[in-house]
Amino acid sequence: MAQVYFEPIGEEIECEEDETVLDAAFRHGYSLVYGCREGQCSACKCFLLEGEVSLKRYSTFALSDAEEASGYTLLCRAMPDTDLTIELLHVQENYRLEHAIKQGQGTVESCERLTHDIYRLVLALDESSEFPFTPGQYMDLQVPGTDLCRSFSMACLPGNGHLEFLIRAYPQGAFASVLGAGLDPGTPIAFTGPYGSFRLADTDRDILMVAGGSGMAPVLALLRELAGQPSTRKIRFFYGARTGADLFNREPIEELGSRLADFEYHEVLSEPDVSGWTGLTGYVHEVAARALADGQLSEPEVYTCGPPPMVDALVDVLTSAHGLEEQDIHYDKFTTAVSE
Repeated sequence: MAQVYFEPIGEEIECEEDETVLDAAFRHGYSLVYGCREGQCSACKCFLLEGEVSLKRYSTFALSDAEEASGYTLLCRAMPDTDLTIELLHVQENYRLEHAIKQGQGTVESCERLTHDIYRLVLALDESSEFPFTPGQYMDLQVPGTDLCRSFSMACLPGNGHLEFLIRAYPQGAFASVLGAGLDPGTPIAFTGPYGSFRLADTDRDILMVAGGSGMAPVLALLRELAGQPSTRKIRFFYGARTGADLFNREPIEELGSRLADFEYHEVLSEPDVSGWTGLTGYVHEVAARALADGQLSEPEVYTCGPPPMVDALVDVLTSAHGLEEQDIHYDKFTTAVSE
């Protein structure tokens, strides 16, 4: 067991031999800055002041060889070989977990195919298994019949007796095979969570929402939260897809929008395949940015989820061309799992 000391917050934890520094922090009730927990997004990058670590498999996009040689590491991949002193590069004001991370089990209530590669999975919870979470967070789901886990954001609100997920089935993906074969109602699925810091900020500012693929899930959860409030905020939601066949959930989103004071939902196709398509076309990050350029929104908060290239492009155009501060852009990058 290793002792891990964090600068500049002055906290110390114990880390077991078989756990990462980030998992040990969770176990001690700390929520340090992190993202994918797969070594791909770089959100948990930190500097190793003292000690040595072994790194589980990760992407050099998140941590280059030069950075590792200079002393940088990833909290989600680092397993201590010695006692450590770590300098956190990003520290949030409240670094205590809002909800304890724990294990639970649900049973499949329904599994519905929405597009060729997007499924809606709903797990029913026993009263004893009710899990509190903040809209925008995610869970690790165990792939039925395996020891593998994959991370998926909830599209629902807490306290409803179920968990709803929008899952993209990647070719050769661990979850793709079970989704394609069909998940029978009553199938047990274990889960762990909640994880993530994606959530609504406590302000009354205008809101720009941008999503692609299954990144709709956490944005939908935020929209459901807003629809349950007496909110007068101006909200614009842009969803990007390749073709019309990739669009889904229009009716439930429009129903939620009918309960909001000033809401517009826009679908954007990058490769429109229907000659009769009269909606928006192009890359969703560019189309969404026009909502600022033409004055639809004033100094908004931004909530965006989806593939990393989409999120990165949106952050770049909003900060460089429209003057938004990155701290006002809240995002969750949907990376694919790294094989161990």
